[in-house]
Amino acid sequence: MNRDEILNGAEARIQEHRTAEARLRFVDKAGKPLANVAAEVSLARHEFKLGANAFRIGAIEDATVQRAYCERFAALLNYATLPFYWGGYEPQKDRTQEARLDTMAAWCRDNRITAKGHPLVWHEVFPKWAEAMPDPEVMKRQEERVKQIVYRFQGRIDVWDVVNEATVSHNHNNAVGRWMKAKGAARCVADALRWADGPNPNTTLLYNDFNVSPDFEKLVQALLDAKAPVKTVGIQSHMHKGTWPIERVWSVCETYARFGLPLHFTEATVLSGELKKDDDWHKRHDDWHSTPDGEKAQGDYGQQFYTVLFSHPAVEAITWWDFSDNGAWQGAPAGLVRKDMSPKPLYEWLAEAFHKRWATNARATSDAAGAATLRCFFGEHEVRAKLPSGTELKGRFALARRGSRSVEVHLA
Repeated sequence: MNRDEILNGAEARIQEHRTAEARLRFVDKAGKPLANVAAEVSLARHEFKLGANAFRIGAIEDATVQRAYCERFAALLNYATLPFYWGGYEPQKDRTQEARLDTMAAWCRDNRITAKGHPLVWHEVFPKWAEAMPDPEVMKRQEERVKQIVYRFQGRIDVWDVVNEATVSHNHNNAVGRWMKAKGAARCVADALRWADGPNPNTTLLYNDFNVSPDFEKLVQALLDAKAPVKTVGIQSHMHKGTWPIERVWSVCETYARFGLPLHFTEATVLSGELKKDDDWHKRHDDWHSTPDGEKAQGDYGQQFYTVLFSHPAVEAITWWDFSDNGAWQGAPAGLVRKDMSPKPLYEWLAEAFHKRWATNARATSDAAGAATLRCFFGEHEVRAKLPSGTELKGRFALARRGSRSVEVHLA
């Protein structure tokens, strides 16, 4: 499809893939049908994961700015990526940041935000204390790290980027890179996925990469052939040097959808300032600022990007990188909010799109059997109802994309 066909057909695809006719049956506490109930139904939380990395939770010294960061995040998003880079999580041997990550995970839980850990295995952010250790000892600790973290955080974090960017790991001269080069990326990734799967088989395990190429495709196929427990494909889309054409966004979705796994766009970046001028992805620029023209461009492209991804049936999550310009990777003006936490145009558009336009907000009246049919977005819903007597009741229900379309709604 060309750009116009992709964009013009998006709303119809959203209705087809993100909503369904729900057959609601209103009942009282005892399960007795409630006839002639006038109900107002509103979406409380999308099933679709709309997220960002949340690395600045607890990391901003100014309490007012920190509070605003958390409030802005929770008001818009239901999905947060938390940092488990080995060198950051365990900066000194056997001394971890588990308590800090516990606090971050608890904040997510308290705000009904699904937390994801990122990453468990990566050749970068390698711990300095491990550089002089023999490779077999390092990799033994790597395996133990994966198993311990997944076990300790189960129930609080059940989604993991298990391995990051294995298609290029062999180019790095550390224990992880040498392991990948010696055994081959597919075998190493499969091993790591099995490490993570053992302590908590209910986890959603991702393989994540920026290298959107045949190498990535071959790796995914090899994982499937090896029956590795990969549950989701994670696709990075950092656009610091220019945005992807909409045709490419769609093509990438189509390419990776053929593996039959859900797709997560795990690291999406569109700048609201000047484009990146150098090729150093580790250097930080403190003079890289958001601009009015850049924010408009970010908003214009971001609307198309989110619309196309939300309309594709294989995509189940979008994670923006970073949520705020405050502390953003490389100092880039990449956030949905500015350094002072004021919202950029794209933030405001997302709030309107996902919380108003692409959200259930409807009324229905039950028949004599307590039944009513209503088209709903997939997710958790709140119900405010009134009986013929005038008594007001409340209830909740969830409609899942892969679940039943018949839902019993208990009102009390």
